[in-house]
Amino acid sequence: MGGSPYTDFARPPLDVRALRRALLVPDGLWTRLDVHRETASTNTDVAAAARAGVPEGLVVVAERQTAGRGRLDRRWASPARAGITASVLLRPDPVPPSRYGWLPLLGGLALVESVRRITELDAALKWPNDLLVGDRKCGGILAEAVPGENAVVLGIGLNVTLRADELPYPEVTSLALAGARYADRDPLLRALLRSLAAWYLRWREAGGDPAGSGVRSAYLDECATLGTDVRVSLPDGTTLAGRATTVDSDGRLVVTPATGEDRAVAAGDVRHVRR
Repeated sequence: MGGSPYTDFARPPLDVRALRRALLVPDGLWTRLDVHRETASTNTDVAAAARAGVPEGLVVVAERQTAGRGRLDRRWASPARAGITASVLLRPDPVPPSRYGWLPLLGGLALVESVRRITELDAALKWPNDLLVGDRKCGGILAEAVPGENAVVLGIGLNVTLRADELPYPEVTSLALAGARYADRDPLLRALLRSLAAWYLRWREAGGDPAGSGVRSAYLDECATLGTDVRVSLPDGTTLAGRATTVDSDGRLVVTPATGEDRAVAAGDVRHVRR
C-alpha cells in the first residue's frame, strides 16, 4: 500500500495546484492554501499560525484529520479523503467581538449554498452549526477565538463519500449516501471557500451588522430549526423545551416554551422533536 493517496480510487486526493489557481486571486480574501496529508486538527494548526502572526486569509485543509474537535469538545475522525476538513484564519477588525457569534452561522450559509449548488441535494441548517441532508447531519462548523489575538478560526467539516459502515453514529450521513448527483471534493471546496469569502466580506464591510449585511435574513431562510419543536440541552445541565421561533440579532436561538416567556439561547445542544 505504501501510503499512496491512490489506494482508494473512489477517493482521489485534492488537486492542490488547481485549487490554488482558483482561490488565491488578486484582491481576494484567501492568501495561502496549505493541504496536509494528515494532521491532528486543522483548527489547532490555524490557531498556531494566528499566534505566530500569520495574516488573515490562511486556509488549512487535511486529507485526513485524526483528532478533530466539534462543539462541546466532541472528538471525531474520518477516513482519508472521504470528506472536506478545512479551517480558515479570519481577523474581523474592525467588527466588535460581540458580533463574532455570527461567524459560525455565516459559515453555515456558505456550506449549505455550496452543497446545494454542487450536489443538487436539498440541504438545510440546524442551529447553531450543523448541515442537514434530510434529517441527518452531514457537516458542521466550529468557530474558535484565539486568545490574545484579534483572530477567529473557523473550521468546517463535510462528509462527502463516507460509506454506511464508516459513519460514527446512525444520525449522520454523507453526501454520497444521501444520493448526491456529484460528490467531487474539488468543486465542493472551491464553491465553499468562494461563498464563505463573499458572505464574510459583506458582513465585515457592514461592521458585523447581521441585518445590514443580509446574513440574518439569509440564515433565517435556510434554518430548518425555526418553526420546529425542540429540546435544548443547556450548558448548565438543564433542558429547555418549546418551539424555535427565530434567531435574534446576536445570533441566539429564541425558544417559546408551552408556558412562560421566550428565551434566547446562546449555546446548547439542540434536538428537533418529531410530532
